[in-house]
Amino acid sequence: MNLDIRIAGPGCRNCLELESRVIKALEELQTEATVVKLTDFKDIAASGIFVTPGLIINGKPVLQGKLPSVAVVKGLILEALRS
Repeated sequence: MNLDIRIAGPGCRNCLELESRVIKALEELQTEATVVKLTDFKDIAASGIFVTPGLIINGKPVLQGKLPSVAVVKGLILEALRS
């Protein structure tokens, strides 16, 4: 399954850290994904994220307004792979 991961945020420190944690989680899981940053607020809101940073996996908003640990990100990725 090809994962599509989108990181929603204007490029703030927490948004950049979320991107780093997503990449680390993918490396630890030895899983490939397309990772895209959404920085335009219209695109972010259209994706269902209203508080940044936000994380969207395969079109589903799974997290917003929080900076999760790598372990939490791995869990979200694994959940997406199972569904």
